[in-house]
Amino acid sequence: MQNSSINPPNVGFVSLGCPKATVDSERILTQLRAEGYGIQPSYEGADLVIVNTCGFIDAAVEESLDAIGEALAENGRVVVTGCLGARAELVRQAHPQVLAITGPQALDEVMAAVHAQLPAPHDPFTSLVPSQGVKLTPRHYAYLKISEGCNHRCSFCIIPSLRGDLVSRGIGEVLDEAHRLVESGVRELLVISQDTSAYGVDLRHRTDIWKGRALRTHLTELARALSDLPAWIRLHYVYPYPHVDELIPLMGEGLILPYLDMPLQHGSERVLRAMRRPAATEKVLERLERWRAQCPELVLRSTFIVGFPGETEAEFAELLDFLRAARLDRVGCFAYSPVDGAAANDLPDPVPEPLKQERLERFMAVQADISREKLAARIGQRLTVLVDEVTEDAIIARSYADAPEIDGEVIIPGEWEIDLGDFIEVEVTDAGDHDLWARPVEALD
Repeated sequence: MQNSSINPPNVGFVSLGCPKATVDSERILTQLRAEGYGIQPSYEGADLVIVNTCGFIDAAVEESLDAIGEALAENGRVVVTGCLGARAELVRQAHPQVLAITGPQALDEVMAAVHAQLPAPHDPFTSLVPSQGVKLTPRHYAYLKISEGCNHRCSFCIIPSLRGDLVSRGIGEVLDEAHRLVESGVRELLVISQDTSAYGVDLRHRTDIWKGRALRTHLTELARALSDLPAWIRLHYVYPYPHVDELIPLMGEGLILPYLDMPLQHGSERVLRAMRRPAATEKVLERLERWRAQCPELVLRSTFIVGFPGETEAEFAELLDFLRAARLDRVGCFAYSPVDGAAANDLPDPVPEPLKQERLERFMAVQADISREKLAARIGQRLTVLVDEVTEDAIIARSYADAPEIDGEVIIPGEWEIDLGDFIEVEVTDAGDHDLWARPVEALD
């Protein structure tokens, strides 16, 4: 058994799924490094492989099972964790030879499984890790997870059965992590959870003392406290609770980014009720109008589902009408996919698969027109952008309107003396369906 500072045990790692799972992976990797394990980028050099899985929809389950199978074929010694691990019988049925299975956010259980196979070296030299921990994102941005689980019971979703009910982190703990990240060079914090708006509900919005300040465990108070940091603060997964109205003035004042990621799911009130989602679409449109009046720079992103069981052509038309009225800046859409264990599976009148795909294409065509018009209106504007990538012939950056990996990019052709993670000012010169093209302002003046 390897157990020396020269040849510490090496662990390979495969991370799948959403940003919440990415944070789980970062915590496991940080603990592995803290205990002196080496992190191996290849199957061949690893003494063991951990696969952090996703299990939300059937396609994610298939991807996770394929990844486990590949790790077993290439290495042979595999520990499974993550959301699919909460359905251990499914993993065991497909891959009975895995060493251990844990559910999501199960750091102690994962480490116990590793210890059973590879005792920790406890080497003080290899256990040095940065104060912000191991990160899987680029150095200049990071996910800040403020809670686990969810109290909603949407009929299409099984996340509560995988990750449990809402458990919020203390506001002081969140702020401590945020400060460490920014001190390490992070320029953008992406605030995430399963339901960001519900932050602190389980703690009854208790007041904690942090560095002499009395702070409520509440999203608005957290956002205001985070705004003290010299970094972009971007909010994701914000359900449309009434207190979201309190965030808009913070955006208008420039304290946090005027960007709101709000999962709306549909535009038909009957379909929303079948989804067990808020079903007041007219009020949503009124709120969007009010928010834009308070903060004209506001960018809204959302996700929708087409082809939900029982969705009629008339209800799909309602969704398209809602989309045209809402004029959202960034939109993702998915054809409904049955999820094993979801209540929606028992609903009558499933939509045929070809019709789902046809509706998805029609939906995205409508949104593409909206996106194209909104981006074209930015030509000639000056924007502050954050540089994500520097290549030989272009810089790839993002504005406040663009979250990494899910939204568009600002492309700056040419060679420039600009570094990864820099903030620069640009002038927009062209626009497409999703992306902008620009030049640095100093090249124009």
